[in-house]
Order: sequence, then C-alpha cells, then structure tokens
Amino acid sequence: MALIVHKYGGTSMGTTERIRNVAKRIVKWVRAGHQVVVVPSAMSGETNRLLALAAELEPAERSAQTCRELDALAATGEQASSALLAIALQAEGQPAISFTGWQVPVRTNSAYMKARIESIESTRIRKELDAGRVVIVTGFQGIDEQGHITTLGRGGSDTSAVAIAAAIKADECLIYTDVDGVYTTDPRVVPNAQRLKTISFEEMLELASLGSKVLQIRSVEFAGKYRVPLRVLSSFTPWDIDLAEEAASGTLITFEEDEKMEKAVVSGIAFTRDEAKISVLGVPDTPGIAYAILGAVAEAGIEVDVIIQNLSKDGKTDFSFTVSRADYDRAVKVLNEKVLPNLDQGASLDGNKQISKVSIVGIGMKSHAGVASTMFRALSQEGINIQMISTSEIKTSVVIDEKYVELAVRSLHTAFGLDGEVSIDVPKRNDEK
Repeated sequence: MALIVHKYGGTSMGTTERIRNVAKRIVKWVRAGHQVVVVPSAMSGETNRLLALAAELEPAERSAQTCRELDALAATGEQASSALLAIALQAEGQPAISFTGWQVPVRTNSAYMKARIESIESTRIRKELDAGRVVIVTGFQGIDEQGHITTLGRGGSDTSAVAIAAAIKADECLIYTDVDGVYTTDPRVVPNAQRLKTISFEEMLELASLGSKVLQIRSVEFAGKYRVPLRVLSSFTPWDIDLAEEAASGTLITFEEDEKMEKAVVSGIAFTRDEAKISVLGVPDTPGIAYAILGAVAEAGIEVDVIIQNLSKDGKTDFSFTVSRADYDRAVKVLNEKVLPNLDQGASLDGNKQISKVSIVGIGMKSHAGVASTMFRALSQEGINIQMISTSEIKTSVVIDEKYVELAVRSLHTAFGLDGEVSIDVPKRNDEK
C-alpha cells in the first residue's frame, strides 16, 4: 500500500462528467490498496469568471484590502470543485471528505494573490486517511497568521499538491493535466515534439522558469527541496486503464542523473512570448550604477530577467534588461521618475515590447562543449538576430524578435535532434572524449 497525492487541473474538473471520471479513477487507486489525497483546481474558467466580476466593481487603485477580498473570492472556485468531487466519490460508494486550505490548515504569509506556504498541519489529513476516507484538500489557497484567506497565484494548485505530499511524506505526487507528460517543446509549435519518459529535477526547474506551462515553478522548487517524487500524466486517458500502466505513464521528474540522460545534450526547448526589453542609454560607468537602476525597479516589485551592460566608452555605458511585458509600462515610469533624474544629463531610455526569449535546456550540456555555438549557428542559418544572451550550467537563453520565435524553436528542435531528424554534431568536452 502506498500513500499517493493526486492533483487535477481545471480542465480535468471542467464538467460534472469529468468530475465523475476523476472520482472513478481515484476509486480504482483506493481499491488497489492505496491511500489517496486529492488536490483539485477550480473548474475550468471559474477563477477567470470570478475575477472578471470583481474587475467590474473594484476601485481604480487596488489596495491591500481589495487584494484580500479578491483572494476570498478566488478561493471559492476550488472549494466548489472539492465539494463536488467528494459528492461524486460518495456516489461511487467511496467515503470522502473535503477540506479547505484553512481547515487543514495550510499556513502562508500575508502576500495576497501570491502567498507562499510556510507550513502544513497534516494531523487532520492523516486521521481521515486512517478512517478509510479519500481526503480532498482545496488547492491554490491557505490562511495567514491573522486568519485571512490567501491564494498562491496562478498555477498554485500544483504547489499545494507538492507541499501536501511533502507534509504527509507521500510516496508519490501525480499531477494529472490535459497533456500526457512533459514534451521536448510545445507540440502546438512543433507537431513532432517528443514526450520525455523522464526528466531531471534541474531540467524541469529550468524549463518551468523559462516558460514551460506544464508545472508552476514553485511546485518544482518544493519537489526539489523535499525530494517529492513527481509524475506528470494525463487525466484524459480512460479512467479504467490498467493501474500499473497508468502508474508508469507520463513523465517522471527524477532526482537521479543517469548516463542515458547525460547523452541527451538538450532535453527541451522553452520559450516565452511576453518579454520586453528596456535599455538605459548613456549612463556613467561607475560602481553602483547597476543598483541605482535595478534597485528602483526591484522596489516597485518588478522582476528582472536577462541583464547586459555594454563596454564603457568615454566613461559612459548602456545598461539593458528584460521584464515581463505586463510590467513594461510600470518599469518605464519608475525609471523616468526615480532613476533618470539622478543620472547625468543625456541619459535616456529605449524600449522594445516585441521580443521573446527562447531557451535550450539539458543536463548533457554539463559534459559537452559547443552547445551554445550550435544554437547560434542554427539561428543564424535562419537569419535570426540575437539581441541578448544568458547562460547557466544547463541552459542557454537568447532574446530575439517576437516574430521569429516559432521559427527559432523549430530550427533548434531539429538542430539538437529532438524530432528524430539529422542533428548538428556537438562534440564532447576534451576530458570526456
């Protein structure tokens, strides 16, 4: 007997018929002798519907009090789907009970709409499991020290599920989605993208941070910190599929790096379309200039991604960085109001909202030379200009014009042999030959 956490996304819970199929799938696992905790998302589209209603009513300037009420509102979506799933399980003859995040409780900080989990009390969950019930815990939400409802941000149910799995020391956390695993890239861009049977935690963390929508990055961070075995699989396979086949399906996120994984130089290609670039031109090339620029941006709660500072000329330099496109106007306002007035006369801003970031990720990059040059050569052959570059041990990211993003992804997918076509040769490092 194993202790398993199931997480079901909004599309999996989108209709009463789908909820009924989820219930049948869970019962199959219980009748095989497993204890099951379930973390469901709100029904597909429900959170958007609720927030759209709020948008018609909320004041022009959103206050902390308004954010509190938005969390109280958004949390009801998961509460409804959890109760519906408990009812569906009971109709199947399976005892079940649903809990909200504050009934467990899931303790968080007070950062409304983007709260972070601080602790989870597992006693109540364990008591109900021992009584033979399936325990359903609302995803996406918790409670702060003052007793206020909080939510974890979009995709937060993934984080809830992994955190609960860590708290109850589950044997595995299964993330059921509308796709059947993690792919080498988005199949909508590259139709022959391949599903990965396994992927390392490091690779998944990079892919999640670089634009892959399969898992929320914080859920992967939790899995890594507490070493929670994690599997991504489809909820749209027939519910009565053989249990052993289902348990081995999808993509396993592993903490073991084997020789086979290292042979794959690049495991996946991620991309984001919602990037914007800001350049502060003609700034003094003096100590502290990076902080003078980025400190003000950080104080405004704006996250910065790729950063480049050009070579100094006549004591001046240009400083460029990327932000989310949604934060672009706010970042420009901060720079105009708080940064430029404190710089030398002649400093100015330049910006570009029409950029995207494309990244290659792979554990095998640790032991192979020439990976970046292969990437650059593939892009140059398509006439794609690289505006910015960022690297780490297992990834290389480039910023390019948005109009070329799909062409870039397809050419790189082929160049690194991810679609089965002839790949550009990437030599091993000298010490690996």
